[in-house]
Amino acid sequence: MTIQTFDIDPAWHDVGAVTDIPERGARRVATAQGDVAVFRTGDGQVFALVDRCPHKHGPLSQGIVHGHGVTCPLHSWVIDLKTGHPTGADAGKGCTPVVPVRVQDGRVLLAQPVMAG
Repeated sequence: MTIQTFDIDPAWHDVGAVTDIPERGARRVATAQGDVAVFRTGDGQVFALVDRCPHKHGPLSQGIVHGHGVTCPLHSWVIDLKTGHPTGADAGKGCTPVVPVRVQDGRVLLAQPVMAG
């Protein structure tokens, strides 16, 4: 299984406080390369994906977060937040690119090339 990611520079861009993202929810971040969905799971982990389902390009930031997955609001595909791959019956049918993200001192940081433009 291949995980698709962006090439990263050592620089990171602060996109807000982790508490700005609802638990079991998402926040959309506009970048020069397109929208990124930043998710916070019920166990407090933070993930980021390009805000586009691989099926019909639905906005994943508007989906339902459960466990470490998000259900696309358009056609109910479940996307794994760690890998960007669809799960279940839709496994192997495309991939949503993963965006490198980290939390430092309560702030959410996205990899700088995502923010470049």
